[in-house]
Amino acid sequence: MRTGTKQIINGVKVVAMACVMLFAVNLQVLYAGAKKDSTSKTEAKKMRVVTSIVPLSFFVKQIGGEHVDVTVMVPPGANPHTYDPTPGQMTALGDAGMFVKAGSGIEFELDWMKKFTALNPHMVVCDASRDYRSRTMQGHGGDHVHEKIDPHFWLSPQNGILIANNIERCLATLDPQHKIEYAENRRMLEVKLGELSVEITQKLEGMKNRAFMVFHPAWGYFADEFNLKQIAAEKEGKELTPKTMQQVIDQAKKYDIKVVFVSPTFSSLQAETIAREIGGVIQPVDPLSGDYIDNLRQAAEAFVASMQ
Repeated sequence: MRTGTKQIINGVKVVAMACVMLFAVNLQVLYAGAKKDSTSKTEAKKMRVVTSIVPLSFFVKQIGGEHVDVTVMVPPGANPHTYDPTPGQMTALGDAGMFVKAGSGIEFELDWMKKFTALNPHMVVCDASRDYRSRTMQGHGGDHVHEKIDPHFWLSPQNGILIANNIERCLATLDPQHKIEYAENRRMLEVKLGELSVEITQKLEGMKNRAFMVFHPAWGYFADEFNLKQIAAEKEGKELTPKTMQQVIDQAKKYDIKVVFVSPTFSSLQAETIAREIGGVIQPVDPLSGDYIDNLRQAAEAFVASMQ
């Protein structure tokens, strides 16, 4: 009798232990499922934003924070004057809630924006250059080039403030639930950009020679803000003829220029020829960096060093 009772008790213990283990396993499964569901909901709440170029993604990330999922159409290292989107990018665009365009005449946008909006007619298009003051392109020693608008407006801290305001407005319109957060993020970014502008102005104080040479004329807005003279070698992406090459070399000698700044997305062969003829060097400056503030700071330091 005692042996039978003991066996019954042991059996009950085994069943109880099995129930406890089964409960624990079910609890873990439920917790994992709830966690996954919570993560999925958090990700689903993020606004999918596509920007045409890398620098604009910086502003969306800074202002949108955790509420945005940002992708870029023209990837790092690609040239927005010539780039064509991939089939995968076109497919992904169908899920975007907002597209941020430069709006300043970049060839990529001129060629593709109508196709993008036709593909996703519900996508909000945010114009980052709204209300900006345009300037004309320059080439061959500073001559105006057929009054063509310079599209590189983002390369100026003051224009960066304008971009921040435009993107904040678009995000707040599309997602009013987080508009206070967007406004605060924009305000903090605006302070940083204002400080950057002051910092660069101070670096340039007392500089008598204020001319720098670039192969591709991307830094005109930067030059305008800080009262500098951008001398550009090429125009509209065309190779220099022997005649224009000599004109550029003469301009460089006139201003005692020893550095020719080049964009990483353009061929540097003709820039190297110019540098060799003036006894100088070429140096890269990137107009399409994603690290916007630090990139403008480094560019300013490079320009200052070249003018000393």
